[in-house]
Amino acid sequence: MRYVSPYIVSISAPLSLTDCQRFFEQPATARQRQYEALRAYFLEEVPSAEAARSFGYAPGAFRVLCHAFRHGHVRDFVLSPREFTTRVGGLLLFVHDLVRLDSDTLALGAKLPGSAMIPAGHALRAALALKLWSIERKSHVMALAADEGLALFCGLNAMPKKSFLSEYSSRITPQKVSRLLGLWHDQVTGETLVKGESLNLDFHSVPYFGDHPLVESHYLSMRSRRQPSILTFLAQDADSQVFCYSNADIRKGEEAEEVFRFIAFWKRQHGSSPRHLVFDSKLTTYDRLDRLDAGGITFITLRRRTPSLLAEIDGLPPSAWRTVKLESSSRKYRTPRYFEQPARPYKRDFRQFFITDLGHDEPTILLTNDASSTAKAIITRYAKRMLIENALSDAVRFFHINALSSSVGFKIDFDMALLVIASGLYRLMARRMRGYDDAQARQIFRDLIDMPADVAINESEITVRFHRRAHLPIVLASGLIDKPVAVPWWNRRALRLIQ
Repeated sequence: MRYVSPYIVSISAPLSLTDCQRFFEQPATARQRQYEALRAYFLEEVPSAEAARSFGYAPGAFRVLCHAFRHGHVRDFVLSPREFTTRVGGLLLFVHDLVRLDSDTLALGAKLPGSAMIPAGHALRAALALKLWSIERKSHVMALAADEGLALFCGLNAMPKKSFLSEYSSRITPQKVSRLLGLWHDQVTGETLVKGESLNLDFHSVPYFGDHPLVESHYLSMRSRRQPSILTFLAQDADSQVFCYSNADIRKGEEAEEVFRFIAFWKRQHGSSPRHLVFDSKLTTYDRLDRLDAGGITFITLRRRTPSLLAEIDGLPPSAWRTVKLESSSRKYRTPRYFEQPARPYKRDFRQFFITDLGHDEPTILLTNDASSTAKAIITRYAKRMLIENALSDAVRFFHINALSSSVGFKIDFDMALLVIASGLYRLMARRMRGYDDAQARQIFRDLIDMPADVAINESEITVRFHRRAHLPIVLASGLIDKPVAVPWWNRRALRLIQ
């Protein structure tokens, strides 16, 4: 099957350099002049009249030239034999997993929008490429629009422009996002990427720097104040440290119920409720903790530090406290003190722990319905909740989730789903790279992904040779080298990574 790039239909659409070079069968001097003029107009977005004047064309003649070029046969996805150098060579390392996890099925099964010119799978990969390459905003893709490697990754002649990428996410409803996440769970079931033994839950507010009456104000911890923002909900697998669920379709007053929307999603995908949830005091309310307990779901959560509770802690004698040693060599505070007692915040009894010397200025107060685990196990598990804080920091700094703000929550909802998929792909990549099992995405990108490569296309396969750099031996030892894989969106052409 041959796919069509839509970006030649638009008068300002970007085209690959080789498209321009192949179009003309004229003497070298005339062909070069036409190529430079078309390149200036289509790629550099020079106004038509200015491009015509710069290269010695009459305005009308140049419009005819552009018309002839747009209506030529270069709109087919071109894999003619050629060689080029790409800035985004490391991006092609993800192709193996995208083939194995069937990215086209993800897009089609979720009923993501697509067309004969841009099939749904191609559009999904184009949007996903921004996340994988840490492109901060959609407008910044224009700096790489002429890179053939980026377009090749998607299966297109040219990378979509910012206008398409921005408009595309507006067409994806929360129902489609939910199906996409569900299919992603189905695809990674055999990868032990989402074990589900214990899950960290949290809210994150994506700031909106504008004035829109429908954008509500939420608390932003990084600014320690409330401001207009889009509230998002995220779930992270505690074992793999990868995000496994997101939802940005949340309005004021719905926050406390969001945990049950997540539980419903988990039941649909896995046939049973999640076993163990860990979250802070702002995620839900005490009456809903009773609902979780009635549903047989084990949880650990913080309790708010009220003046009465703090006074009770201050009144405890030294003999009431016990010391526990946490088995974590990376923690600075490994010998916290705790006091345990029963508590009834609403209508059910739970275990309550007052904890000091855990690295906070004030005591930590934990509530749990876990009746069998030891105090040491409960405190250790809650201490690991910082993993989601670290992952959110990585998502803000590398995946730029705060830079994608919009007054339309649907668009952020799709961006968060891309975060889930991209974080999973980076975790799968980390498992292949020796010494990077627990590395964050930005470190993996800096050391292993952000590197150029020479690409050679022939009739049977596409070979990629990476440029020499300090961490290249780790990539060469990953098992991906000289392991060809047939790529469906390359007309089944094989990808081969070589030394």
